[in-house]
Amino acid sequence: MKKRIFEIIQIGNKEDLPSRSFDIFIVTAIVLNILTLFMETFDELEPLYGAFSVIEWITVAIFCGEYALRIWTAEYLYPERTPAKARLRFLCSFDGVVDLLTILPFFYLSGFIVFRMLRVVRILHLFRINAQYDSFHVIVSVLIDKKNQILSSLFIIVILMLASSLGIYSAEHKAQPEVFRNAFSGIWWSVSTLLTVGYGDIYPITVVGKIMAIFIAFLGVGAVAIPTGIISAGFVEQYTRQQHSEDKFDDIDEVGELRADKHSGFVGKTVAEIGQEFGLSVLVILRGELTIVAQEQTLVEDGDILVVRSRQIDK
Repeated sequence: MKKRIFEIIQIGNKEDLPSRSFDIFIVTAIVLNILTLFMETFDELEPLYGAFSVIEWITVAIFCGEYALRIWTAEYLYPERTPAKARLRFLCSFDGVVDLLTILPFFYLSGFIVFRMLRVVRILHLFRINAQYDSFHVIVSVLIDKKNQILSSLFIIVILMLASSLGIYSAEHKAQPEVFRNAFSGIWWSVSTLLTVGYGDIYPITVVGKIMAIFIAFLGVGAVAIPTGIISAGFVEQYTRQQHSEDKFDDIDEVGELRADKHSGFVGKTVAEIGQEFGLSVLVILRGELTIVAQEQTLVEDGDILVVRSRQIDK
């Protein structure tokens, strides 16, 4: 029974109708919970506050139940660990922390403001649900693959922002001492200009400042285009890689074995991610002297032997 409950509450198992229905049920509860948080901010809806409170009680009770079930079945999420260590690992994981922060603020709404602000974390629950599906998985994969290039481009934007802030201060301080009091007072102007927003609340009035603003605006267009181009190229590479992977494993017409190493692209991925990206059904993982029955969230380590079959044969 415990294993079946684990299979049902696992996110993203689209082939299991009860599991897919449970995902829809949880998403509905999250959306209702978030909507009540928004509706409670309208004074005009004060007569409905009682109904909102009931909805929030019910949805938080659902979150508590889901959280307890995930702790109870954590041994199947981390089969290589003992039940106690598996539960501790889940509690310290991103999913476990998000689940806890989803529940905790409800019981401390009248306490510290930090607990009331943590209600926003409930929105992250939707990210956790969507993270197991193909569309969101592709986005995450691209961001992870291109993280170094994206960080480098963001570093360039920060440098341009600081340089333009210092430059506009030098040009405009004497003409507008109240607006550009110091170098950091130009940060807001440099951000709005570099990001091509230009709200117009702070702007240069000197000739030198206006000329500088023209060049900074052009630099901003290029600076914003850099991470956009990197991410776009990443999506093209990811799509090409998936197409190549589908062709690469077409010859696995029965059960076969594949070794996970740094060149295979399997290491660090879950069984579900391998199925989505490479079109393979992982049946068993051979890890040293251990034989692990593959679960959706089982992580593949370097040196593992994967017993797989092609998804096309499953169809």
